[in-house]
Amino acid sequence: MENSDMNTQANLPPTGPIVIAAGGTGGHFFPAEALADVLVGRGYRVALMTDARAGKRTSGVFATADQFILPGAGVAGRGPIRALKGGLALLRGANEARSIMAKLRPAAVVGFGGYPSVPPLLGARLLPGSSRPKIILHEGNAVLGKANAFLVRFADGIGTSFSEVKGLPSGAHVALTGMPVRPAIAALAGEGYTPPGDLIHLLIWGGSLGARIFSDIVPGALAALPLAIRERLQITQQVRAEDLERVRTAYESYGIAATLAPFFPNVAELMQQAHLVIGRAGGSSVAELEVAGRPSILVPLPVAASDEQTANAQALEGVGAAWLFRQPTFTVDALTPLLTMMLTDTGILTAAASAAAKLGRPDAAERLADLVETTLHHGSGGRYSSPIPPSPASSQPSSGHAATTVESKP
Repeated sequence: MENSDMNTQANLPPTGPIVIAAGGTGGHFFPAEALADVLVGRGYRVALMTDARAGKRTSGVFATADQFILPGAGVAGRGPIRALKGGLALLRGANEARSIMAKLRPAAVVGFGGYPSVPPLLGARLLPGSSRPKIILHEGNAVLGKANAFLVRFADGIGTSFSEVKGLPSGAHVALTGMPVRPAIAALAGEGYTPPGDLIHLLIWGGSLGARIFSDIVPGALAALPLAIRERLQITQQVRAEDLERVRTAYESYGIAATLAPFFPNVAELMQQAHLVIGRAGGSSVAELEVAGRPSILVPLPVAASDEQTANAQALEGVGAAWLFRQPTFTVDALTPLLTMMLTDTGILTAAASAAAKLGRPDAAERLADLVETTLHHGSGGRYSSPIPPSPASSQPSSGHAATTVESKP
């Protein structure tokens, strides 16, 4: 066989599917879907292994793919009895995943962190070496999560959202890919930022966990703003269903225009019009702020197992893209003067938006797909002598393992 034919054959998609292991919250599932979209577009088959919280997908790229719902439960932050039960559930899930993959014979398994990724990746590791798929992790935070900290010893390649990640072992095969975001968010990249004019659009989101702090603090802080600012406000706020009535009543009493809901399907549209975002600092949220180039006030979730949200927020704060509040310090008295300053001198917001945009990686899904392909065709995900040239790493500050930047293919 000619060398050119051999090279072409080496770069063909493998016959086995690529298993995507993700579940639970959208923060883990959105990037998984984005990667799967790219892989399918490149001719690969994909399969999904997830948990009961995510359930069977009836739309999107996974709707026509093989789907497997595995048992499992988190163990971090639980009492000893619940942690034991969770651990046993994970082991049952790993054994089930191993049996499925012995028949499926996947080429690779890609995990996105969180406990739903443990059974598939552990199951893959338990397969005999001759039939074991490549194992690739994606870490979406600036601190290695508990699940990925357990799985990292098995990984052939690791993609990261931050240029440095605390907790990664030395010698790990790491590549800076960025965090894949929803296509509608990626489309906002490069649009630029327009500072507030006659209207000031504030977007307040908090996810399903911990949004109540924003319902408790933000309305009172906005009510204390000077009238000239307050009457220009247009608020869009995610509010728990049980808090909707009291928050709506508060805004009405203050004469502030507000759209409230437990969930907003049009996040990209809301992000596009937002002049300032107030919210948590999960990996996906931070990535979306960076890609869209929006200034933010970030209040990390205090119960996060590794305090990864604080590290994420610090990375943005360190380059002037965001303002960080620990939850105990997020008060009306602290928030009102900050908002007054930035909404009076909007150049502050413009500078923060520019700083955020410099961190954005709208092609992160392509970069992560490149890492998957490199790992499949060239062994370890850390060897980039292949078609992926290096480029300068992001300037995000952190202390930890530095990542090689992966350039997406043209």
